[in-house]
Amino acid sequence: MIQATGASQGIAIGKAFVLPHWEWELPDQKIDVADLAKEFDRLYEGIRRSKSEISQMRTELDEVVGSEEASIFDAHLAILEDPIFMNEIQGIIQRQYKVAEVAVKEAIDHFVTMFDLLDDEYMKERALDIKDVGNRLLKHLLGAPEISLPEDTQPFVLVVRELSPSQLVHLKPDLVLGIVTMVGSPTSHSAIMARAFGIPMVMGLEGKLQSPIVTGDHLVIDGEAGTLQLDPNSEVVARYTDMRKRLIAQKEQLLKLVEVPSVTQDGVAMMLAANISSLKELETALGNGAEGVGLFRTEFLYMDRTRFPTEEEQFEVYKTAVQKLKGKSLTIRTLDIGGDKQLDYHELPEEENPFLGFRAIRFCLEHKDLFKTQLRAILRASHYGNVKIMYPLITSVEEVREANRLLEEAKRELTAEGVPFLTEIKAGVMIEVPAAVAIADMLAEEAAFFSIGTNDLIQFTLAVDRMNERISHMYEPFHPAILRMIRTTVQAAKTKGIPVSICGEIAGDVNALPIWLGMGIEVLSLSAQAILPLKERVLHSRASDGRYVFEEMLRCATAGEIKDLARRYFAEAALAPGNAQPLI
Repeated sequence: MIQATGASQGIAIGKAFVLPHWEWELPDQKIDVADLAKEFDRLYEGIRRSKSEISQMRTELDEVVGSEEASIFDAHLAILEDPIFMNEIQGIIQRQYKVAEVAVKEAIDHFVTMFDLLDDEYMKERALDIKDVGNRLLKHLLGAPEISLPEDTQPFVLVVRELSPSQLVHLKPDLVLGIVTMVGSPTSHSAIMARAFGIPMVMGLEGKLQSPIVTGDHLVIDGEAGTLQLDPNSEVVARYTDMRKRLIAQKEQLLKLVEVPSVTQDGVAMMLAANISSLKELETALGNGAEGVGLFRTEFLYMDRTRFPTEEEQFEVYKTAVQKLKGKSLTIRTLDIGGDKQLDYHELPEEENPFLGFRAIRFCLEHKDLFKTQLRAILRASHYGNVKIMYPLITSVEEVREANRLLEEAKRELTAEGVPFLTEIKAGVMIEVPAAVAIADMLAEEAAFFSIGTNDLIQFTLAVDRMNERISHMYEPFHPAILRMIRTTVQAAKTKGIPVSICGEIAGDVNALPIWLGMGIEVLSLSAQAILPLKERVLHSRASDGRYVFEEMLRCATAGEIKDLARRYFAEAALAPGNAQPLI
C-alpha cells in the first residue's frame, strides 16, 4: 500500500489508463520582419479559437455540476486576456523574431517556473492553469489533435502526472472509475471538479513509486484514506470491493432519510440548511433534504459574465430560488468579492494580503450604487417567499448601520415605485473575524440574526492560511480557541434573543455534532452532500448527552482531546437514553 493524499472520497478498482504528457515538436526557425503581422494574426486566431473552446467547456460543465465549479474556466479565459502574459508572448515574437508557438512555449515555461519557485500552494496550482491554457493555445497554433482518452467503453482508473481542468471536463464520469495524479493539491481546480463529479481521486504519488504505473496495471485507490494499491492480490481486491459495496449501500440508505425530520432521540430539532452558489446546486440540496438555504453565495452571479449583473437579472435568479424553496427560508449573502474571487471586468487593487483587504462588505459600502442594486433585487424577490439578507465580513457596528441605512433607502425607493416586497425582511451578519466575536454583544443590538462563518473565523483566529501547504496542518477547526470564540458569539446572540446558525465546513463534520447540541444550536448550514450523513447522526444522538460532552470539551487543552471526546460520544450514543457514562 502506498500512502498519498486523498482528494475526492470513494473507492475505485480497475485497470489503469496512463494519459501521456503534452509533448510538442516546435519549429526551429526565425521569421522576417515582414512576417511579424502574419505571426501576430496566427497568435490572435489561436487565442480566439482557444477562448471559444474554453467558453464551450464552461457551458457544458455548468449544465452538469453548476456554476461554482464551472467558474474555474473563467480563470482560464482571464489568462488569455491577461496583459502581462500576452505582452510576454508578443515581446518574444517582436524582439526575437520567433514564431508564435515558440513564443507561447517560452512564455509558459517562464511563468510556470516563476510560480513553482514561490512558497505558495495557491500560486503553484495557478501554474497548472497557465500550462493548461498555454497547451490549448499551442494545440491550435500547431494544428495538433488534443490528447484523448480511450475510445472503448471499458471503465478505467485515469493516471496522469497532473490533470488539468480542460482534460477533466471531457471525461465521461461513468467510464472513469477513479483518478491518480503524481502531483497536485486537494484545493486544486481538478480536485474540486473531481469531487463535484463524484470521482474518487488520490494525488501526490511522485517519488513514492518504485516503478512507473503503466496502462493496464491493476489499481485500487481509496480517495478518503489517500491510498493506492498497485497490482493488489485477490484478497485485497475482495476487501475493497466489499468496502465499495458498503459505501454505495450507505448512500442508498441515506436517501431514505430525505423526508425524515432531523430530530434527536430526546426530541430536539436541528434544521439542516444548505450552502449554494447556483440554482442547480439548490436542486441538489433539496434532493438531499435541505430544509432551506442558509447561505446563497451571490458572487458567482457576478463572476460568470463580462459586466455587473443588472437588478432584473439578479431578481430573476433570487425569485426562482425562492419559488423552488416553496416557503422554506432563503438567506442571501450580499456580494463577497475580493480575496481569491476576482472580476475580469472590474479591476480590484493589487494587495499584499487580499484576504485582509478590500473585499466583501468593504467593497459594497464603497460601491453603494452596486450594493443598492443588489439590495433592491433581493427585496423584490422577498415578495415571493421567506427571504433574509446577510452581510459578510463584518468587523464593526458602523458597517452594519451603514448597510442597513442603504437597505432602508432601497425600501423607500421601491415603495415610491409601487413595487411590493417583504417590509419586515430580516438583515443579519456573518461572524467571521475575531473583531466581530469581541463585539458580538454590540452587533447583536444591530442585527436580526448571526451566522458564524467558521471557515474564515478559524483561518483568522489561528493566523493560518489553509491554502499554504507548509502550515495547512495547523488549520484546526477543533482548536480550543475556536470553541471559545463560537461559544462567546452564541451566548451574545442568545442574550439578545436573536437566532444564530453555524456555517462552514465544520458545520457538516459529524464529529462536531456534540458541540452544536451542547451549545443549543438549532440551525446548521452545510454543503448538500453533507446533509444526509449529518442527519443520520442527529437521529442517533441525544442533545442531553451533547450538552454534557460539550462542557467536558471546554476543559480540554488540545484539539486532539476534543476530537477524542467526540468519538467517544458517538460510541456512547448506542446506549439507552440516560445511560451515558462519564467519558473522561
